[in-house]
Amino acid sequence: MSDDEEQAAVERCLRGESRAFETIVDSYQRVLYNVALRMVNDREDAQDVVQSAFVKAYEKLHTYDRRRKLFSWIYRITVNECLDHLARRKRQGPMDEDEPGRGPDDALEAREVETVIGAALLDLSIDYRGVIILRHFVHLSHREMSRVLEVPEKTVKSRLHTARKLLGELLAKRGVSRA
Repeated sequence: MSDDEEQAAVERCLRGESRAFETIVDSYQRVLYNVALRMVNDREDAQDVVQSAFVKAYEKLHTYDRRRKLFSWIYRITVNECLDHLARRKRQGPMDEDEPGRGPDDALEAREVETVIGAALLDLSIDYRGVIILRHFVHLSHREMSRVLEVPEKTVKSRLHTARKLLGELLAKRGVSRA
């Protein structure tokens, strides 16, 4: 969605055209779901988090600063929802439920690796986790990450370098080596 299309959709929403928000949801739902999935490491929870983030964005749209990218604003809401979710989950304690009906051994092995990576991501601070997710799962450039995170591009590069190093160390401790 271009900047002009974003602004037009926001203006229509603010004038009371609630259906205009659907274009925003359609544009960003997949990428925000991927962000949430990498942060909370659970598909259903990620869907709930993203839905909650969009509800909050819709309710607070009048507070959105139109000088900034809409995606950056909704991304920040999504990250905050993920953090709130993780804090609630931590207070409630772990729930180890097996997923019924998993398929072949390959699928199970891929899920195990995904779980290890997800757990390692959760051990990173939000700043480091965020840059890993934006770069490797959302596929943003350094410049785009800088705009989304509202930090200088040099800071993005530094965080990404450190985050990769820390993630590598965490994965090595969990027995995952680079192929």
